[in-house]
Amino acid sequence: MDDVKWIPFKVLEDFMEGVLVKLGVPQVDAKIVSEVLIAADKQGIDSHGIGRFKPIYVDRIKQGILNPITKIDVLKDNMATAVIDANNGFGHVAGVYAMNMAIEKAKKYGISMVSVKNSSHYGIAGYYVQMAADSGLIGMTGTNARPSIAPTFGVENMLGTNPLTIGIPTDEEFDFILDCATSTTQRGKIEKYARDEKELPLGWVIDNDGNSETDPKLVLDQLTKGYAALTPLGGVGEDNGGYKGYGYATVVEILSSSLHLGPFMHSLTGMDENNNPTPYRLGHFFLAIDVEHFIELDLFKKHTGDILRNLRGSKKAPGHDRIYTAGEKEYLEMLERKDKGAPIGPVIQKQMYELINEHKIELKEE
Repeated sequence: MDDVKWIPFKVLEDFMEGVLVKLGVPQVDAKIVSEVLIAADKQGIDSHGIGRFKPIYVDRIKQGILNPITKIDVLKDNMATAVIDANNGFGHVAGVYAMNMAIEKAKKYGISMVSVKNSSHYGIAGYYVQMAADSGLIGMTGTNARPSIAPTFGVENMLGTNPLTIGIPTDEEFDFILDCATSTTQRGKIEKYARDEKELPLGWVIDNDGNSETDPKLVLDQLTKGYAALTPLGGVGEDNGGYKGYGYATVVEILSSSLHLGPFMHSLTGMDENNNPTPYRLGHFFLAIDVEHFIELDLFKKHTGDILRNLRGSKKAPGHDRIYTAGEKEYLEMLERKDKGAPIGPVIQKQMYELINEHKIELKEE
């Protein structure tokens, strides 16, 4: 597309970091946030990268519902577990802190879990389990979110997109990173369809009458007002396993809120009773398992790699010459984009120019 520009990652990262600092975010925190966001663009996860920078983070700071300074309080610290309060700051900062804590505890006790309360959107969940995998550990994380998913046989959006994300180290160039929502799709992808002016596939979203809705701009408005809902992973009803996505989304909702008695479902709309913006107060959980407490890491990596290689080497369906394992496509996209940068469309270009002018950001072209 002629109106898409490929911009180097360093330029985009410096831009986001610069804007955040001008908004009062400490330099070290601004670097974490921009690094998590750019990690999404590097892997081709354009629904969770710079495209969300202005509406999900910048605008919320300006609305007063996202604290630019993330004050982290450790409320409980009991050997292999902990509970921390992010005080309505950046989920990315709280996420890095919590996963580092879980990794450190797991190396001592074998397994660890850290619960986070009063947080905000933390970007791609895969970033945090990759931290664990890079340290030779198995990582898991999940987060609740604004109501989006309708329960099986329902039409009201109740549960968030609630990813249940797992990272496992391997002996290959890329680790096994399974990062996906428990809904058929997620808001970030719908936002991208809206920016690209493309219709949504049938079955992703239903209205209050249970009919499929395909206009992404209308859907984004209806999701906020409760007039539409995302279908759970597996789709509508039970025939294609929709109850499974519904069940896993519920698991994430419970683990993200019940361990610290945080808000859940319709308490996470970001609006108070007078429809004024309010902090989202999301909950996350981070789990780490030290492989060395079970078996030598190199042996584990080789065994895991063998499993994945056997899967990719299995018989292909007619018309297909390749089978992938989780994390492989993102790795290949990283190789493809590493010298090109990220594709930035006109909507995000306009947002960037406005923020550059507003905050007097100077960028160095690579």
